[in-house]
Amino acid sequence: MNQTVNFDGLVGPTHNYAGLSVGNLASQAHKAAVSNPRAAALQGLAKMHRLMDLGCAQGFIPPLVCPDWQALHAWGFQGKPAQVLEKAYQQAPHLLAAAWSASSMWTANAATVTPSADTADRRVHFTPANLLAMPHRTIEARQTSVLLQRLFADEAYFAHHSALPGGQAFADEGAANHCRLVTPAGEAVHLFVYGRGHVADPNLHYPARQTRLACEAVARQHGLADEAVLYAQQSVAAINAGAFHNDVVAVSDGGTLLYHEQAFADETGLLAALTERLGDAFVPVRVNAAELSLAEAVRTYLFNSQIVTNPQGQQVLIAPIDVAEHPQAQAVVARILADDSHPIQAVEYPDVRESMRNGGGPACLRLRVVLNEAEQAAMQTACLLDENKWQALHAFVQNRYRDRLAFEDLRDVAFAEEVEQVVADLYGVWLV
Repeated sequence: MNQTVNFDGLVGPTHNYAGLSVGNLASQAHKAAVSNPRAAALQGLAKMHRLMDLGCAQGFIPPLVCPDWQALHAWGFQGKPAQVLEKAYQQAPHLLAAAWSASSMWTANAATVTPSADTADRRVHFTPANLLAMPHRTIEARQTSVLLQRLFADEAYFAHHSALPGGQAFADEGAANHCRLVTPAGEAVHLFVYGRGHVADPNLHYPARQTRLACEAVARQHGLADEAVLYAQQSVAAINAGAFHNDVVAVSDGGTLLYHEQAFADETGLLAALTERLGDAFVPVRVNAAELSLAEAVRTYLFNSQIVTNPQGQQVLIAPIDVAEHPQAQAVVARILADDSHPIQAVEYPDVRESMRNGGGPACLRLRVVLNEAEQAAMQTACLLDENKWQALHAFVQNRYRDRLAFEDLRDVAFAEEVEQVVADLYGVWLV
């Protein structure tokens, strides 16, 4: 029996606000603010626990090793560690910030994953995202690939591909631009959403991070049948409003697609295609611009919620607390819950404010991996949480993470040594 496991990125001890992500309005707005890595990680863990309480399978992925010394050396900073940090701080502080980035916490960008039920060779396929649109994220692919292969190592069950080559024409942002819609009988349609076709739209104010070529390449790598794949383009309006990924304006679970009416360039065509493929199992839940503008959608991250199905078959919206505090967004949720034709029947409001200030809501923090029982047994099961493991992880963060981090701290070699030990200890316990 297949089960969706939500693998949340554990927020790393270098969580900071460097404002590196162009087009991510929250990231830009909080640039240079003092962060709280401990609070950020504990908020993420609390969200994981709420999903566990709902009966969902929950795992976590540990943070990548920071700072990325290999990247710093490749960028020309040489010498002893303290000298490297100081040179980067003085000469190119944005590159120092990039090497320290904790953005791997948003595992929706870690990879695109296809369940074995949908692939030609009946293995789970992983393609790590190359994240070419942003320099600080591009350097993640190397470590992410190694980590995923370590977590899902058995080649009898798991197939790993390299991040896509080919430069900006194949820019890939992972599962944040991928929705798997599925019927109760298990027939799936993979919706790949891209911002850029063969030519970038001149009306774009911000980068269109995902390309159609990348979507097509991943679909081919994973052995998906043509009839199981659809491609849709983001609207220019959505990208210009700050929807740098599709999951800022649309989210799915089962046959349900919750989306903003301005999310897609061709809403009518996409809905018709999904209805043709999925029939009555497809349930579009549309939010009109008149009830919630794109600007408000991005501000509250309503669509960067998770939708999960509990063991009773009910769909629950896992929305950031910002939605509950915003009158228009809260009214939209109330309208959806009151409509019996929609399968979304309940809502939870976790507090992930530290992540939200950097532009990542509940859906950014998780990578969905559909696994059968044999595949779950074959993976690195230490990262599948139960109450005891969660308590141990919570205590580790409480005891080992700092509660204050400013940009000045990133030049301190003592902090680098501290962080490397924290991450090494995480790996030593949870990647046995």
